[in-house]
Amino acid sequence: MRANLDLIRRTYEGSSEENGNNLLAVLSPSVEWTEAAGFPYAGTYVGVDALMKGVFQRLATEWTGYRADVHTYLVDGDRVAAFGVYSGTYKATGKPMTAAFAHLYEVKDGRIVRMTQYVDTAMVQKALS
Repeated sequence: MRANLDLIRRTYEGSSEENGNNLLAVLSPSVEWTEAAGFPYAGTYVGVDALMKGVFQRLATEWTGYRADVHTYLVDGDRVAAFGVYSGTYKATGKPMTAAFAHLYEVKDGRIVRMTQYVDTAMVQKALS
């Protein structure tokens, strides 16, 4: 269980570049990554390429200072939950955003096989409009 917590923690607690590299290193090739309905990148992305193009490249180009700061982790076997706050400024509107989130990960054999996002989408939508 501790190994799963450490694996997830490393994807949040460094620089953006470190976090990205750490995430890429532990994603299953067939990862299922679900962004919440109401979030700008809503849907389920299957595979690393789909995830990078559909979510992370867009976060990097559509937001300034986008961050996911975790304040609490919970572990239950192969599942790790991360609770925190997103922040950033949406470039198209110039509006800042802070929104509470929870990410639920499933880890198998040292790889993230699934992630489900829960987020206060009303706060995100205010920045988009």
